[in-house]
Amino acid sequence: MDITKDIRYLGVNDHKIDLFESQYIVPDGMSYNSYLIDGGDKTIVMDTVDGRFVSEWLDNLASALNGRKPDYLMVHHMEPDHSAGIYAFMEKYQDAVIVSSAKAFQMMKNFFGTDWSERRVVVKEGDTLSVGSHVLTFVAAPMVHWPEVMVTYDTTEKVLFTADGFGKFGALDREGEWDDEARRYYIGIVGKYGPMVQCLLKKASKLEITKILPLHGPVLSQDLGHYISLYDKWSSYTPEEDSVTIAYTSVYGHTREAVKLLEEKLKAKGVKFTTFDLARSDMAQAVASAFKTSKTVLATTTYNGDIFPYMREYVEHLTERNFQKRKVAIIENGSWGPMAAKVITSMMEKSKEIEWLGTATILSALNESSSSQIEEIADALSK
Repeated sequence: MDITKDIRYLGVNDHKIDLFESQYIVPDGMSYNSYLIDGGDKTIVMDTVDGRFVSEWLDNLASALNGRKPDYLMVHHMEPDHSAGIYAFMEKYQDAVIVSSAKAFQMMKNFFGTDWSERRVVVKEGDTLSVGSHVLTFVAAPMVHWPEVMVTYDTTEKVLFTADGFGKFGALDREGEWDDEARRYYIGIVGKYGPMVQCLLKKASKLEITKILPLHGPVLSQDLGHYISLYDKWSSYTPEEDSVTIAYTSVYGHTREAVKLLEEKLKAKGVKFTTFDLARSDMAQAVASAFKTSKTVLATTTYNGDIFPYMREYVEHLTERNFQKRKVAIIENGSWGPMAAKVITSMMEKSKEIEWLGTATILSALNESSSSQIEEIADALSK
């Protein structure tokens, strides 16, 4: 697949994977992207692929080269779903040179037992490399989302190779909404590192970009402002929309009934909401929703003097990813000693700019008092 006149796609689709990074559900599979830049008298390969697909990737590369040999391999990111083919590449192409950051070469020695010290070019922020008619400029992107990450700007084609940035779940031969799966990918994997992404966006804002080439998901070439705007919101922890995420757990159904009552009241007030039963929902999707919306309701039972395990996991996912700038309400249930509100607020005490909208306390089952408290929460959420 040709990306531009001189840039060709070499990547592969993975439909056998069920859990990306052994935790994220990927019903539409994954793509592992790699590219070839043909500068005429010189060529450079941009990253490799996951270990299960190295043979297929090498075949794709050989076909694209059509009898030629590559001059360089650029390694943007050392995570194994992108770097597993380095050793096989270097064995097959004995004259090729690896281009990467100093930290990446340290990791290569850990992964492969060698850093190819006689066949490498170490680059840093601002360095350039001429590959025939193409001039590449390297930009450091530490902790987006590993410390060694670089991105590359092809000044000739005005194309930005963004490593894991702007990636999404899903294979390239499956159609799907970019925003939802890119959000789930970003919040789950990169969400903790918003300040580092903001730094990269500021660097990128100084460049004229016609295409974004990530290591997962489709090449982005239309309406780039839309994707960049979303990344700016996600990395600055700014809500995308004024709506409500309701996340709940319920053991015997009483907390679920309280959530149903809240839903009815929000519908009557014209408030948009999305509800997740955390025991049965995709946890990553529920987490991403809380970052999408401006308000969140956490509804759960007291359990062993704490909160129900799925809710504890959910709140930990939020706080690990710097959940902030949100309005939050709590519905707690406890037959003799409700503790959920106390536990949740303690877990979120370091979260910045959280506005608490109140707590509804249920003692076993809904009654007139707790129903009235839920009405108050619905009023607060509708404002």
